[in-house]
Amino acid sequence: MPVSRLLTALAGIAMLGMVLTACEEHAQGTIEGRNGVRAVETISNPPIHGCHRFRAGVTHVTNRTQSNLMLYRTADCTEPAGGQGVYLDRQMSNQVAPATAAWRSFSFVS
Repeated sequence: MPVSRLLTALAGIAMLGMVLTACEEHAQGTIEGRNGVRAVETISNPPIHGCHRFRAGVTHVTNRTQSNLMLYRTADCTEPAGGQGVYLDRQMSNQVAPATAAWRSFSFVS
């Protein structure tokens, strides 16, 4: 039994809509965390909502996504009194000075 062209077109449009909606929920690309020269973690296409933790503290972060993010020295994307997160633009890197604490988490900037 042949499927009508209209039904096929509608199914294709619905599928495209689902794919585009799914892309909006994730940052496209990777975030790489290193500790010195040792790669600690590479995170691919992370969700854009919520706080993300690095498995271990990292001293260098490369943002290869199309989204901007904030880096934090705490594991829960907060900073203690007097501290502040660091903004990292898309397609950029940030390295912590040796005297400061490592990055422990990040979140995306809306």
